[in-house]
Amino acid sequence: MANTVAISELIFIPVPGMGHIMSTVETAKLLVSRDQRLAITVLVMKPHATNSGSAITEYIESLAKNTMDHVSFIQLPRYVAPSFPDPKVSFFDEFGKCHCRYVRNVVANLTSQQGSHRIMGFVIDMFCTGMIDVANEFNVPTYLFFTSTAAFLGFKFYIQTLCDDLNEDVVELSNSDTEVAVPSFVKPLPTKFFWNFVQTRERLDFVLRSVRKLRGVKAIMVNTFLELETHAMESLSSDINIPPVYPVGPILNLEGGPTMGKQLYHDVIMWLDSQPCSSVVFLCFGSMGSLDEAQVKEIARGLEKSGYRFVWSLRRPPSDQKSGVMTDYEDPSEVLPEGFMERTRGIGRVIGWAPEVTLLSHVAVGGFVSHCGWNSLLESLWFGVPTAAWPMYTEQPMNALEMVVELGLAVEIKLDYKNVSNPKANIVIVTAKEIESGIRRVMEDNEIRTKVKEMSG
Repeated sequence: MANTVAISELIFIPVPGMGHIMSTVETAKLLVSRDQRLAITVLVMKPHATNSGSAITEYIESLAKNTMDHVSFIQLPRYVAPSFPDPKVSFFDEFGKCHCRYVRNVVANLTSQQGSHRIMGFVIDMFCTGMIDVANEFNVPTYLFFTSTAAFLGFKFYIQTLCDDLNEDVVELSNSDTEVAVPSFVKPLPTKFFWNFVQTRERLDFVLRSVRKLRGVKAIMVNTFLELETHAMESLSSDINIPPVYPVGPILNLEGGPTMGKQLYHDVIMWLDSQPCSSVVFLCFGSMGSLDEAQVKEIARGLEKSGYRFVWSLRRPPSDQKSGVMTDYEDPSEVLPEGFMERTRGIGRVIGWAPEVTLLSHVAVGGFVSHCGWNSLLESLWFGVPTAAWPMYTEQPMNALEMVVELGLAVEIKLDYKNVSNPKANIVIVTAKEIESGIRRVMEDNEIRTKVKEMSG
């Protein structure tokens, strides 16, 4: 009788964001391809109920139908916010506590049925640090899969050091106009680029609790590569108070995830096929990147003045800010300058949701106007397409600063732009002139293009 091969199993726990879950699934596929004695179960959190119908929901539903060798998916119950939430408990803590309960039940069930499988550890997302306690209950180690930059990971650890060891008021500091020497960045970091999670007391408290827990993980995998973030990786590796950090990227989903409709695909790709090599600028602001009508009109004017061919992924802002769900315009001309569609019919395409990988990989695309989500930046580097940086939210301004100022791998449109939903905030409009200038530089700066091509090689 043949011996049964013992299978070591890892439990992967990503959060339900496209940039998080896609790279997590690709990591799982990569790991099991290296060793057939390894199996991975991905515990899939569902987006908030109001996000039904979004691209992330469609992607999650597609995972359940996928059959992969040694990778399986278990969908966790959908989080339902309490009718009368405790004002002293943040959304992040409530969300985490709820999912810890779900994960505990699932893992207990897997453990009772595991047979030749043995659970060897949890691999968690940076927003899932509460799962460390669950892993401890099952006496298994926890590893972190960090879906952003090594520089940003260093920033998070340094923020905790500032608060706990140096007694700095980080909220006050982040809302001031100064610079801070963060070890994972080559140059002092202007506080106006700080992650928005450290700019309010409630969110900072969540960050600090998370980072304190992160110091206890077994190791950290970062979706980056040493040639790109040499300084950041060296600063992390030299700090004995940080767990071992390994660059494991770039990890990308080159199949592109959800696809565009056949008619639109035919129209856009057939049009790109007829354009000269590297002649088209692609504008896309991510799964949460929508802009108001005034800003849309400035982009249109900047594009038209630049004279460059373009494909523009233009999406309608959420009707409900809590849901964050964007939709496509039935008729984009309703928010564009009068006559724009007619005047640019031969030189551009305005579309809705766009598969970034499909477009960035096309030989006609020679520039990328991006919100600077980390996956998008890695994709642009992979395909050797230079980026014009226009960060919108979260850590994107820090990503953009690293790419433009520290690494010289992108040009600037507006690095300190804030796409805020707060009606009391001062909303900055990026002008057509700034947009035109950024487009011209990303399409014409041969030095940047050469550096990007070298990095992609």
